[in-house]
Amino acid sequence: MNPVQSSEFLTGNGYRLHLRRIAPEARDGHQAVLMIHGAIENGRIFYSHKGQGLAPYLARQGLDVYVLDLRGRGLSRPTIRRGHQYGQHESIVEDIPKAISHLQQRYASPLRTLAHSWGGVMLMASLLRFPELAQGISRQVMFGTKRRIRVRNMERLFKLELIWHRLGPLVSRLVGYFPARDLKIGADNETANYLRGVSEWVRKDAWKEPCDGFDYHQVLERAALPRTWFITGRADKVLGHADDMLLFARECGFDREDCTTLSRAGGYQHDYDHINILTHRDCEADHFPQVARWLAASSVDCRVA
Repeated sequence: MNPVQSSEFLTGNGYRLHLRRIAPEARDGHQAVLMIHGAIENGRIFYSHKGQGLAPYLARQGLDVYVLDLRGRGLSRPTIRRGHQYGQHESIVEDIPKAISHLQQRYASPLRTLAHSWGGVMLMASLLRFPELAQGISRQVMFGTKRRIRVRNMERLFKLELIWHRLGPLVSRLVGYFPARDLKIGADNETANYLRGVSEWVRKDAWKEPCDGFDYHQVLERAALPRTWFITGRADKVLGHADDMLLFARECGFDREDCTTLSRAGGYQHDYDHINILTHRDCEADHFPQVARWLAASSVDCRVA
């Protein structure tokens, strides 16, 4: 049986955030999972209306899953258009904390969080800014998450240097936002400010917020982050390369034992890439069961960075 899907909305100043609930059939799940998507995508990376994807799979294992559409993406309203000035800063200090607080008030047991790609960077940033939120999270999983991209190959030249750093800013100046969906290079659009914010963090070793100067490295010296499992695929050549994922894990106080690269050589069915690590039809028989068991574990271990 497919889990029960429903929508709820969190209201902000002039916007609504869509939160997709994918609940166990009995709707009595006592462990909640919040999922955060990455750049030029929305929450549908985690689910389909037909019950496919990681979110419905976890719900079938008894977890109560919530998938957030960040501001302007997916079913959040209004959708991104010319004149919208928000960027990743608003996701970090407003939208993600709003969703976490909403679920922490609803559930007595600690929250689990899960992110894809750049969603993991923003999630970590939120927890570093608001340590009280991190205290109520027991475990995290991050798929294909990196902050800096240091790997160099042809795919980097095309996806990062050409599309993100050059075409993106040019088109954003002409259109007023980055129409990734219309250009068929992503599932959703992004604001120009979001594009600029991501580009700055990808390039620089320093991890500072351009809007207010907040220094994440300084906070990391005394931060207590939830136990986190970093996962990527061997065929992810640039957007979540294993070397860059490890670089981010270590930046946050974790290490190689907290990282897994899914590959045939490692006993998995495929060398997964940045997208099909969540969408391939074999995921449910391959690594999804491991993720479900890991998230459902009762440990509330924290890694002190």
